[in-house]
Amino acid sequence: MNIILSDNLEERFELLPLTFTRPCGDLRCGILTIEDKWKKISDENVSLLGEEYLRKKFKPVFSNDNFCVESTILPDKDFFLEVSKLEKGTGLSFNGSLIAARLNDEDSLKFFSDRKSLSISTKECKNISKITYTWDIFTLNEQEIEKDFFLITSGRKSAELSPTNRYLEKERIFVEEGAKAEFSIINPAGGYVYLGKDSEIMENAVIHGSLALCEGSVVKISAKIYGATTMGPHTKCGGEVNNSVIWGYSNKGHDGFLGNAVLGQWCNLGADTNNSNLKNNYAEVKVWNYAKHRFVKTGLQFCGLIMGDHSKSSINTMFNTGTVVGVSSNVFGSGFPRNFVPSFAWGGADSAYETYPLKKALETASIMMKRRHIELDEIETEILTHIFEETQNLRKNF
Repeated sequence: MNIILSDNLEERFELLPLTFTRPCGDLRCGILTIEDKWKKISDENVSLLGEEYLRKKFKPVFSNDNFCVESTILPDKDFFLEVSKLEKGTGLSFNGSLIAARLNDEDSLKFFSDRKSLSISTKECKNISKITYTWDIFTLNEQEIEKDFFLITSGRKSAELSPTNRYLEKERIFVEEGAKAEFSIINPAGGYVYLGKDSEIMENAVIHGSLALCEGSVVKISAKIYGATTMGPHTKCGGEVNNSVIWGYSNKGHDGFLGNAVLGQWCNLGADTNNSNLKNNYAEVKVWNYAKHRFVKTGLQFCGLIMGDHSKSSINTMFNTGTVVGVSSNVFGSGFPRNFVPSFAWGGADSAYETYPLKKALETASIMMKRRHIELDEIETEILTHIFEETQNLRKNF
């Protein structure tokens, strides 16, 4: 099977700013990205089909026989079996919309760009799980940690935790090779705790509920982590974190609260950065929506910070409930910044936002990436340059 996880252009806009820098299939929810989930479940070739400017980095692989699937779907074995049974020229639908089809290479591109033009017979799916909005990433994180936990650990034996730790529900904790923890408290509280390869929980840290600590990630001294939370790979996290997803190479290294939040890759929160995840009047939270160009209701009482890749905050930054920050922004100053910060913005509550010059933003990204022995290459530079140009109109209003 050649499986192609294809973006839906409308849904991709709903998931900005997180999908400025990646196809939807590269979103991480639970322990794994969506692409990794498909690879684990199917044991087949899987690639991503996103916007054209992303295809040098995320290269789609076409054949004369492709199984094209909506990239925001969180797969399980039952759904994979439904996809695998498709005959050539047939598909699956959900609520009347085509979500999977077996197609040749030409029609596979139509599945991405003009899905409604495909005239194929479909079978209706009764139930699927998918990421439709940015906040779904943390609201669905509990179920996805559990699914991924069994997907990764089935038939395997966990490494042992050091006897200096105190823990409950040992059968709900899995420790990969090279992971270490000393003098910590780990209570899955009915969830699941996964400690990835070479990850670390430092002394006096307390874990309560589900945690996916991905490869090379660190929970720092005396941190308080509430489930369901995902970190990594290669992140550092301190302070207090609740039901948040922090992607690879991002840091929340110091005290401060982060709750009901999603941080993209290569982000950094300065010391004592906090986000509010509950309004003072307990009202439903609204967030900025790129597709509609306005604030929309989330249906949630708890919703914190959504931050795109390469964005930063200074020390003592205070993010209000339901704040959305774009790609490569630098937020600083006293008081609460606006609850929508466009990409490549520079400033905060006590000053007007200016454009963060592309050259300086690229220099910052390069320096941060070199600290992890990764080069800001030509492909990544082209992606960030495209985003800078695409988002110019949003910055004009600030």
